[in-house]
Amino acid sequence: MSGSAEQRVGGGSELLEKYAAGERDFQRADLFRAHLRGAKLRGAKLRRANMYAADLSEAQLGSADLVAADLTNADLAGANLWHADLGDANLKGANLQGANLKGANLQGADVTGANFKGAYYDGETAFGLGFNPTQAGLKKMG
Repeated sequence: MSGSAEQRVGGGSELLEKYAAGERDFQRADLFRAHLRGAKLRGAKLRRANMYAADLSEAQLGSADLVAADLTNADLAGANLWHADLGDANLKGANLQGANLKGANLQGADVTGANFKGAYYDGETAFGLGFNPTQAGLKKMG
């Protein structure tokens, strides 16, 4: 059932094993409170995944598909989200301190209470209407 939109992943360690084996499609995966600190998940498809309170600090999520993912209270401090798609994601209370958001899409994402202090973005980063990156503590780079 590899690549199935309904694929079940039994936690962070199983996801990392499958990723290392070449799988990239983890849509709707249940990663509630998963420990994925420093994980290398470039290009992973995590659309609609449950990553509530997951530790993704320092994770490599460049070009990842995180559309409509639940990242409520997730720790993304120092994560590389270069060109990641976070459209319509739930980032309520998430910690994105020092994260790389260059080229990322955050349109439609709920960022209520998210901590963006020291995170950086560029001219390609897409934010939702009314979001002020400077007021949120982000730094523009490049």
